[in-house]
Amino acid sequence: MAMNNLALVVFFIVINLRLFAKGTEDASQGLGASFIFGDSLVDAGNNNYLPTLSRANIPPNGIDFKPSGGNPTGRYTNGRTIGDIVGELLGQPHYAMPFLAPNCTGKVVLHGVNYASGGGGIMNATGRIFINRLSLAIQVDYFNISRKQIDQLLGEKEARDYIMRKSIFSLTIGSNDFLNNYLLPVLSIGTRISQSPDSFIDDLITHLKAQLTRLYQLDARKFVVGNIGPIGCIPYQKTINGLNQDECVALPNKLANQYNARLKDLMTELNKTLPGATFVHANFLTLIQASRACCGNGGQFAGIIPCGPQSSMCTDRDKHVFWDPYHPSEASNVIVAKQLVDGDPKYISPINLRQLRDLGL
Repeated sequence: MAMNNLALVVFFIVINLRLFAKGTEDASQGLGASFIFGDSLVDAGNNNYLPTLSRANIPPNGIDFKPSGGNPTGRYTNGRTIGDIVGELLGQPHYAMPFLAPNCTGKVVLHGVNYASGGGGIMNATGRIFINRLSLAIQVDYFNISRKQIDQLLGEKEARDYIMRKSIFSLTIGSNDFLNNYLLPVLSIGTRISQSPDSFIDDLITHLKAQLTRLYQLDARKFVVGNIGPIGCIPYQKTINGLNQDECVALPNKLANQYNARLKDLMTELNKTLPGATFVHANFLTLIQASRACCGNGGQFAGIIPCGPQSSMCTDRDKHVFWDPYHPSEASNVIVAKQLVDGDPKYISPINLRQLRDLGL
């Protein structure tokens, strides 16, 4: 894919699903709910309701998001997230609503709920530089609340079937645990001062396993878990380290690779040890042209100042991989979503999203 004189980098996008139901009528057609956990890659607006330094509710974020008329929604991109597009490709009529939104109550939860939070991570301490964010543990706590609401709406027996057979749980998380925890330059904040890489990654996998097990105990059975890609190649990392277009920062990428190897092993383990569960591993180290952020300021990659009203913005948004110094553009999300829905094991394994949706129905 040509990207207008941008250098070749390995760009990653991790997976999140948004599968929606219109209620019990659609349940009979195999259309279930999507429960989304993760960070800013999939946050649909939860951070709008938090006193936090990590928000995307200012223009030009959302400029290409048609349902809002081009106004910001809290999505950290110019348009739709991968989850939005995947849902559309699978024929879903609605987007999962942010858990913290005041109107996320009643039958709307049967469409699925988004618990993701910009700045959040697997570890509770991750993202504390933003003051507030929802860690993975808190997100699972919130699902427990939604789970009880579904019991009340459908009755315990039907609710359990709806969750187990017709709902998908996606986790898009882990990048912040490195970028906004372990690798922080301030020694009093970053974990690197007290832990080796192996020890920190051990902790990540242990905590992730615990939260996945909690979801399983709450009747989750269909899981999609994304790895993290070469975080040393995002515009922010390249800018602050003064790299050239064809260079990436080595240490973040090395840590990401170590974590990804452990994550893949964890998925294999849980598929064997949790009866009836299917864990799908999303691997996005997609080779495309990328480098400069469309919206931002600072350095040759516009990678220092986050996207906001005073930012410079490209005119060819459909030709940029990165929307801002950290997040993909809608154009990237469209390309990747198509691979997730119908792609082969190179991208998503052991089955793709269409197959996961229909599994056991």
